[in-house]
Amino acid sequence: MMKTPLSAVIARRYLFAPKSHSAVTAISVTATVGIAVATAAIVCVLSVFNGFKSLLTEKLDTLAPDVIITPAAGKTFADTDSLLEVVRGVKGVAIATPTVADNALLICDGREMPVLLKGVVPEDYRRITAIDTITLEGGRFATREKDTAPKMVYDSDIGDYVELPAAPKYLADIAIGVSTRLYASPQNPEMIAFAPRRRGHVNTANPSTSFVQDSLKVAGVFQAMQNDYDDNYVITDIELARDIFQYTSECTAVEVKGDGTVPLAALAASLQQKLGDGNALVRDRFRQQALNFRMISIEKWVSFLLLAFILVVASFNIISSLSMLILDKQGSLGTLHALGLSKRRIGAIFAWQSFYVTLIGATGGVLLGVALCLLQQHFGLIKLAGDPSTLVVKSYPVKVIFTDLLAVYVPVLIIGAATALISSRFARSRVSSARL
Repeated sequence: MMKTPLSAVIARRYLFAPKSHSAVTAISVTATVGIAVATAAIVCVLSVFNGFKSLLTEKLDTLAPDVIITPAAGKTFADTDSLLEVVRGVKGVAIATPTVADNALLICDGREMPVLLKGVVPEDYRRITAIDTITLEGGRFATREKDTAPKMVYDSDIGDYVELPAAPKYLADIAIGVSTRLYASPQNPEMIAFAPRRRGHVNTANPSTSFVQDSLKVAGVFQAMQNDYDDNYVITDIELARDIFQYTSECTAVEVKGDGTVPLAALAASLQQKLGDGNALVRDRFRQQALNFRMISIEKWVSFLLLAFILVVASFNIISSLSMLILDKQGSLGTLHALGLSKRRIGAIFAWQSFYVTLIGATGGVLLGVALCLLQQHFGLIKLAGDPSTLVVKSYPVKVIFTDLLAVYVPVLIIGAATALISSRFARSRVSSARL
C-alpha cells in the first residue's frame, strides 16, 4: 500500500486546522467557493449546449432521412432504377426511394411565392420520415387523389365521342411558411405551380410558354420546427415533379432509411465506397446539418474558454489565501526546518494545499453543476423567453455528458499546478526568515 507523503499529511492538517487570523479562514473559504461556482457554471453551460444539440438531432428525425445520396456533379442521376438496385443491395439499407426537388413558383389566389418543390414516392416517404406526425392542418399526408372518372369528349375529326383516360389530381403538403404567405390551406386548396422549361427555345413574343405549369391542391400543412423546412418546402408526388421539371426517369436524390443493424456513419461510408466518390455524395443525418452542429460546437467551446478564464481569475484568491496562510504559519515553518525538513519539502506542503483547495472546489462545483442540470432537466426551472405557444421547448434543454465533466478538470488541473508552484516558491522563500 502506497504511503501518503508527509508533506500531504501536514498540508491536510493545515487546511482543516483553525487559523490564528479569521481573515485567513475567510479568504480560504472564498477561494474554494469561487472555484466551485466557476466550475458549476462551466458544467451548466456545456450541458445547455449539449441539450440544444440533442434537440436539433431529435428534430432532424422528422423530415431528414437517415442517409441522402446526391449527384457528385450535375443535378440529377440519369438511371434511377440502376442506382436504386445498387443502393438496396448494400447491407443495412431498409428503404431507398428517389426524390425530385427543384425551385418553382407557387401561385394561390393571385399571391405568389418561390418554393422548393419536392416530389416523393408517398408510400416510401411516409416510412422514411415522420411527415404524418407534423401535419397540422388536413391531418394527412397525400400526394394524389383517386383518379377522376373518364370523360367523353366529342371529336370533330371522326364525328363521334371518344373517351379520355382517367387523370389523377395531384395534392401537396405545404410548409407552415408557405401556408402563411399564400393563405393556402385545405380550406383554400387550389394552387398553380410554375417552373422554367428546360428544353426548347424561349418565345419572347409569348413568355408564358417558357414555363411549365400544373395545378395542385393542398392536402395538409406541416410544421417541422426547422427553418430549412418550414420556410418554403412543398412536398408533392414524384410524377408531378418530373412533369413540371421535365424529367422522365431521373431523380435529384435518393433517400435511405437504415434497418438499425449498421450505424448511420458506417452505412454512409459503405454506400460511398459502393457508389464511388466521383459519382455520388453520400451524407448521413449529421453531415446533412453539418453547419448547424459545427456552430453549436464552436459556441460551446468558446463559452468553455471564456468561463475557464473566470476560473483563472478565481485562482488569484487561492494564491492570496495560501500566501496569508504561509505568513500565519511562519513560526511553524522554522520549527519544521529545524526538525530536518528541507525547504523543498516545506514548499511541497503548500503545493499540496493548493492542490487540495483546487480539487475540493472543482469537485464541489461539478457536483453542484450536475445537480442544477438535473433539476433543470426534470422541472424546467429556467424558461426560454418568448411566446410559449411558438416555442419548440419552453425551458432550456440540458444534457450532461461524462466526457464534458472530465474536460472541466483540465483547466482546473492547470490552475492547480500553477498556484502550487507559486505557493511552493513563496513558502521556500519564507523559511530562511522564519523564527522558532
